[in-house]
Amino acid sequence: MDNTTTKQRLTDLQCCVIIPTYNNHKTLKRVIDGVLNYTNAVIVVNDGATDSTETILQAYPQLTQIHLPKNKGKGNALQIGFNKAVELGYQYAITIDSDGQHFPSDIPVFVDALVASEEKNILLIGARNMTQEGVPKKSSFGNKFSNFWFWFETGTSLDDTQSGFRLYPIQELKKRKFYTKKFEFEIEVIVKAAWSGTVVKNVPVNVLYDETERVSHFRPFKDFTRISILNTWFVIVTFLYIKPRDLYRKYRKKGLKRFVMEDLLGNDDSPRKKALSIALGVFIGLSPFWGFHTLIVIFLAILFKLNKAIAFAFSNVSLPPFIPFVLYASSKMGQFVLGIEYSYTMEEMTENFEVLKHLKTYIVGSFSLALVASVVVGLLGFLILSIVQGKQKLLVHE
Repeated sequence: MDNTTTKQRLTDLQCCVIIPTYNNHKTLKRVIDGVLNYTNAVIVVNDGATDSTETILQAYPQLTQIHLPKNKGKGNALQIGFNKAVELGYQYAITIDSDGQHFPSDIPVFVDALVASEEKNILLIGARNMTQEGVPKKSSFGNKFSNFWFWFETGTSLDDTQSGFRLYPIQELKKRKFYTKKFEFEIEVIVKAAWSGTVVKNVPVNVLYDETERVSHFRPFKDFTRISILNTWFVIVTFLYIKPRDLYRKYRKKGLKRFVMEDLLGNDDSPRKKALSIALGVFIGLSPFWGFHTLIVIFLAILFKLNKAIAFAFSNVSLPPFIPFVLYASSKMGQFVLGIEYSYTMEEMTENFEVLKHLKTYIVGSFSLALVASVVVGLLGFLILSIVQGKQKLLVHE
């Protein structure tokens, strides 16, 4: 696609480019000149720079410029840029960092992807090749860390969630409320966008890490801590609100019978997947992680892509009425494994907390019992489910 076509498409799509900048005087001019090859609809947000940024921007009076008196963070600068773009009537905004790591020549990649997409409520993130030479190890690790938590919180798997080269549906974003002001804003915005129904996808872009020019303002300890706190909050919201909300919406859309068969029982899941889900539920339910069984089993079911409803159901083998039996069986199993023997009864153990006096025996026995029971029940479940599936296939053929 030539520059003229891209310019026209950007105009038709009502798309601008936002450049947040802070003390990147070495690369700012090159980035602006590169963007101007494709569009004059550019908003530069000077986030309180103390270098020669303001002098450089004086050479570009045709650009929309916002000069903040004090540096308040990239997230704050982006939100100010979004607000200005909405005020000017734009529907989309491409953001590009001013540190020179992004190539303005990749702008057509975003335009092509937006034009080709049937879904226009879409947020595109430029996926960098984090394995190429010159990419800092801390950046690669941070990206993998971020990718995992984004997938856990939204169910969407991405190759790059930290790239600042993005296309935002800003008219949709204005309906959301954001609270962060630093680098963690770029995590907050994509998670909340995905939660609200915006499609979040990657598009391939190039990246350049030139340490002689590039100035990074990411503070590893402070910013990583901020991002970790944000992800902790998002995980809590995911479990307590987002997952239940999504299940309820599926129930309303599909009706009770179809919802139970497809989403709760996983009618299309294979006997192997269902059996593994049963085994996981039994193992966690009999393990000594009291108070955390539900959290752990759902987390692992999502991590290993198993049937969450089945795993959760079988983790309830340790419901309150069964707890004394589980404790007693765990203690006996521990005595067997360790080759020792105690003479107290189940009543003495549960009433006088004898099990706490022999915690090592209980823990060893608990895990041993969990392992044996999960294997036995899982195999039995696989056998029964395979027979049932075989009979269903015969009925279909008849």
